[in-house]
Amino acid sequence: MKVLGVESSCDETGIAIYDTARGLLGHALHSQVAMHEEYGGVVPELASRDHVRRALPLLEQALADSGIAAGEIDAIGYTEGPGLAGALLVGAAVACSLGMALDKPVIGIHHLEGHLLSPLLSASPPAFPFVALLVSGGHTQLMQVDGVGQYKLLGETVDDAAGEAFDKSAKLLGLGYPGGPAISRLAEFGLPGACKLPRPMLHSGDLNFSFSGLKTAVLTMVRQQEAGSNICEQGKADIARGFVDAIVDVLVAKSLAALKASGLKRLVIAGGVGANAQLRAALDAAAKKRGFSVYYPELAFCTDNGAMIAFAAAMRLQKHPDAARREYGFSVRPRWPLEELG
Repeated sequence: MKVLGVESSCDETGIAIYDTARGLLGHALHSQVAMHEEYGGVVPELASRDHVRRALPLLEQALADSGIAAGEIDAIGYTEGPGLAGALLVGAAVACSLGMALDKPVIGIHHLEGHLLSPLLSASPPAFPFVALLVSGGHTQLMQVDGVGQYKLLGETVDDAAGEAFDKSAKLLGLGYPGGPAISRLAEFGLPGACKLPRPMLHSGDLNFSFSGLKTAVLTMVRQQEAGSNICEQGKADIARGFVDAIVDVLVAKSLAALKASGLKRLVIAGGVGANAQLRAALDAAAKKRGFSVYYPELAFCTDNGAMIAFAAAMRLQKHPDAARREYGFSVRPRWPLEELG
């Protein structure tokens, strides 16, 4: 079964084709980072318009890379939510229009399920069940994953997600957008322990997170350094190091607690923050010390992409062959709790 995936939930347009017999045949991606950088964050209307411009050329590229014709596709999956409403509507319209033109069934896919299953695209995928740390954009969650559609929420953020804290703290340091990669690079030049920042909810006794206070602590430290003189580059690097160390400590500690609570020995990291080098190093060290296995998506599939949507659609259709439809009216779900999936 060959499944086309369309991703357009935010600021990446992704098209991919996944074959259940041969794996990923081809994928094409366009990031809008350069366009939104001027504004310091994603502008929803600009994002939607850019998806319109990019979708069909990316579709042609993915088909060419796959070496198949559009008519050979068996089904089409698209991101139904959550995400920006206008951006989601573009992807849904493209997918459903293509489905109607080709007389192929379509299926709406949960964006976070795509991230959650993306490590299964790796050469050495994890087996079910596993604990997943999902750190994508406005979401930071710990899930127990027993199979496709079998998700149990173990803990989640009560305010800012990790990705939001990265972006907001980077902006406070004058690093621009996107903030996550920039603050992580700067942290490499910071002195360990030079700036001590809080580890919110580290000892809360549950598996929830909170990162709003960490962002506020970064703001306070920046203002303290600026009060004496203009903050120097080393000062910024030290704050960045303190911030990254704090957020990594919390994510690792909560992940270890989730493994202990569930009794599982496999941990999957999914979402954009899963590309963070400091987080990967800390988790790898913990896994070696404590005897569990940790799995990551390929770096190309950490951020939003069509491959994860094509794969999630294929997995859903293998489990529920009648889930796809040939009714081409569509809606989107900008807010859609993952635990509602079955």
